[in-house]
Amino acid sequence: MGQKRRPATPAPPPEPDQEEESAEPEYSFNPIQAQKELQVGDFYFKKKSYRAAAGRYERATKWQPDLVDAYFRLGEAQEKLNQKEAALAAFQKYLELAPSSRKAAEAKKKITQLQSKGAKPK
Repeated sequence: MGQKRRPATPAPPPEPDQEEESAEPEYSFNPIQAQKELQVGDFYFKKKSYRAAAGRYERATKWQPDLVDAYFRLGEAQEKLNQKEAALAAFQKYLELAPSSRKAAEAKKKITQLQSKGAKPK
């Protein structure tokens, strides 16, 4: 009953591969992962978790830089978060990538609205 306590030993340093797991992933072209991020972003957007949605849309653009829907939805989420300059940049990137797309007129309208609210292009 009178057991002696051993002094606490410090935890060993994490293995290099464990450190990498918590770090930002290295993005390379991966359209499948981009679509997954887009779907998860849509889920969060519908739940009105706009910050989480914006994060997922941002990741989708990193996995697939020419994914125009991700830029449009990113702009919408940032608009809801009142991040006017970021939303403006997202809509401008959308138009740069898809100037004649089906949502181009809507993107132009949103750009005009954001600029009238004082958003300045980056």
